[in-house]
Amino acid sequence: MIIDKKDNVGVCLEGNATVPAGHKYALRPIAEGEAVVKYGEIIGKATRPIAAGDWVHTHNLRSHLDESVEYAYSFRADVPAPEKHTFRGYRRKHGRAGVRNEIYIIPTVGCVNNVCMRLAKDAQKYVRGGLDGVFALTHQFGCSQLGEDNENIKKLLCAVALNPNAAYVLFVGLGCENNGLEGVKEYLAPYGRENIAYFNCQDVEDEHAYGMELLRAFAEKASALRREDVDLSELCLGLKCGGSDGYSGLTANPLVGRITDRIVGAGGSAILTEVPEMFGAEQILMNKCKNAEIFERYRKMIVDFKDSYLRAGFPVYENPSPGNKKGGITTLEEKSLGCIEKAGTSAVNDVLDYGEPVRERGVSVLNAPGNDLIAATALAASGAQIILFTTGRGTPFSTFVPTLKIATNDGISARKANWIDFNAYGMDEEALFALILRTANGEYTCKSEDIREIAFYKTGVTL
Repeated sequence: MIIDKKDNVGVCLEGNATVPAGHKYALRPIAEGEAVVKYGEIIGKATRPIAAGDWVHTHNLRSHLDESVEYAYSFRADVPAPEKHTFRGYRRKHGRAGVRNEIYIIPTVGCVNNVCMRLAKDAQKYVRGGLDGVFALTHQFGCSQLGEDNENIKKLLCAVALNPNAAYVLFVGLGCENNGLEGVKEYLAPYGRENIAYFNCQDVEDEHAYGMELLRAFAEKASALRREDVDLSELCLGLKCGGSDGYSGLTANPLVGRITDRIVGAGGSAILTEVPEMFGAEQILMNKCKNAEIFERYRKMIVDFKDSYLRAGFPVYENPSPGNKKGGITTLEEKSLGCIEKAGTSAVNDVLDYGEPVRERGVSVLNAPGNDLIAATALAASGAQIILFTTGRGTPFSTFVPTLKIATNDGISARKANWIDFNAYGMDEEALFALILRTANGEYTCKSEDIREIAFYKTGVTL
């Protein structure tokens, strides 16, 4: 496959004796030091002469990222064609409809994880009618974190509680942790949510009995709720890729980009994150910012993230991973150019800080790292009801909202059929769109539907 007429490398789709499947080969001779071009963009420089037809990878190609690059703004984005669709969702008093109707049990600190897990286990007897499930969203933090870390943990847990898939939320504290219930209540107060309850285990005689009574009351109300027709404009998708390979930027990510444009055309929303996996392609996203203010906010996010790498003593191109390289991705620029395809051709309408709920229709960019579970949690915490997770290597994980695994190639789809929900190699846009609607309508299309995991973006010290 040759992606762009400006490219001097092609992609070997099936593989041969000298070039593995999904990897690059030279379309013509490339001199040492010459730019290697894929997607019509520079993905690195040749470290030695490359003959036409030769395999192009880590042995003869390196990143050309400039950590001190300056950015400019020139708007280039498309307006998606308008569409009209509905899904069967749970209407909420505040904000968008939910695609699931669940009860979350959220520990403020890891010390009470076992209390929350036991509550969730015993509360399964209450699941009936419109209630889809009761889940404990456990984690290991909430105490001994300082400064920004402690604030981020509070912000993220509160944002999780605001996801429209949650009918009711029970916060369980210990009573002596840094991330105490008073701070959580203060943060959530402006949202005026009456579907959230709180208690500290140290403040009650029998924490299990106390929690079960709260959950019983929640379940009685949640079970009476029913799905109804909701406009597709209330859907927000989280866009994530993990275990990328040479096919990611050719199949799954561009296909998800088409879906993004359709959701945006219907008045809905999509959130793109993985800031370090924008390095090398960030100027393309900057040019899609709807105005100079959004450009400047996005530019600052990129610069601040790069600075955090440099302060820690790491180059910004400390990526791709070993799995990415095995799959055919050589440099961070190459990975990033494929990664941003998920955002489609629509304008970037907003820039969100970590733990900040989505505000605008259309595409938003979220400040979070590339780590799969941290990024997926951040997307859902910002309000995504469904995550579209593209993968060339496969993964069994899920965050706390339905996480559809979209394979980039036939091999991983067949080999890990117990993980993969959709094979994008055939580029069947209508089939993927239908799968998303079925998921929104309540069908358990995700192989990982029974998993609910969360993870934090931790940057500071732990006492």
